[in-house]
Amino acid sequence: MFRGWYEHAMDNKGRVSIPSKFRDFLSDKYSESLIVTNFDRCLVCYPVEEWETLERKASALPQLKKEVKAFQRFFISGAVECSLDAQGRILVPPFLRDFADLGKDVVLVGMLKKIEIWSKARWKDTFAQSQKKFEEFADVLAELGI
Repeated sequence: MFRGWYEHAMDNKGRVSIPSKFRDFLSDKYSESLIVTNFDRCLVCYPVEEWETLERKASALPQLKKEVKAFQRFFISGAVECSLDAQGRILVPPFLRDFADLGKDVVLVGMLKKIEIWSKARWKDTFAQSQKKFEEFADVLAELGI
């Protein structure tokens, strides 16, 4: 599983190094390619095999529902396959960098079966908000069996 968070620098070409622990997990369990797309103020990266599972589920949804169309137009349409280069980096396309407001300082966050890429400033804010809400959500998590 992808876990933990790592601060990295994105170069001026838009390349970011995938942390070695993430690369090790990727190469042990999956192919060495990620599908990167828009998400909640950040980017989300799925191993191709996990992405294909998500695509199968999305294609089985009722295609005329407005929520499904909105999901596909936002989430699916932004998806780009990014292969790791010899140095373990991916090249993030400019439109995705712009969406997530990515500059030089980024944070890669392990989210079990996926990785999120955040601008460092947005990550600090989001993490602080999550930390404040954590106690509030403890009861819900307990009900879910965590």
